Amino acid sequence: MLNLPNSITLVRILLVLVFTIVLAIGDITPIHGESSIDSLPTQGYFIPISIAGCIALWAFVVGAISDFLDGYLARKLNLVTNFGKLIDPLADKILVCSAFVYLTYVGMCPFWVTIVILFREFLVTGLRQVAATQNFVIAADWCGKWKTGIQLAYCIACLVYLAYGPNLFEPLHSLSVGTIAAYFRETLMWGSVILTLWSGMNYCIQGRHFLLK
Repeated sequence: MLNLPNSITLVRILLVLVFTIVLAIGDITPIHGESSIDSLPTQGYFIPISIAGCIALWAFVVGAISDFLDGYLARKLNLVTNFGKLIDPLADKILVCSAFVYLTYVGMCPFWVTIVILFREFLVTGLRQVAATQNFVIAADWCGKWKTGIQLAYCIACLVYLAYGPNLFEPLHSLSVGTIAAYFRETLMWGSVILTLWSGMNYCIQGRHFLLK
C-alpha cells in the first residue's frame, strides 16, 4: 500500500541512487590521510571543493531525515504496513552501507570498520527474517536506534569534509576548528563501531534460540 510513509521510504531509495550515481561519476579523488585534502587551495568560506560531493552530501542528509520521518508518520498516523516493515529497514541499510563503502574507497573510513558495519547488518537482517518465519518479532531497541543515529552523523560529518574540505573552516584556522572536527569524526567513528557491536550482540541474545536450532 503506497501511503505517505511508504512514499517517503521510496524517495529515500531514489536518493540512495542519486547518492551512488553522483559519486560514481563525480569529481572526488581518493585521498590517503586527511592531510591530503587539507593541502588543497581554499576558495572562500563554505565554497564546495567538489560539486559531486556537495550533491551527494545533501542527498544523504535528506535521506537520513526521511529515515526518521517515515517511521514517525507511520506510527503517528497508524499507517504501518507490511510493505513498510520490509522496505523501510532495507532502505536504511542500503543508505548507510553505501556511504561506508564509499568512505572506505576515498580513504576516510578504515576498511575493517566498514566490514564490521556490513557484517552486523547482514547478520541482524538474516536473524530477524528467520525469527519472522516462526512468527517471532525481534524488535529494535534503544541501542539499535542510537547506532543508526551515530552512523548517520559520522557519514554526514565525513561527507561535509569531502564536499567542502579546507574551505569549511578556512576563516577559523587560528582556532584549530579543523583539528577539533577531525577528532569529532574520529569519536563518531568509534561510537559507531561500539554501538554496532553492542546492538548486534543484543539482537543475537534476543534471537539466540533461532541461532541454536
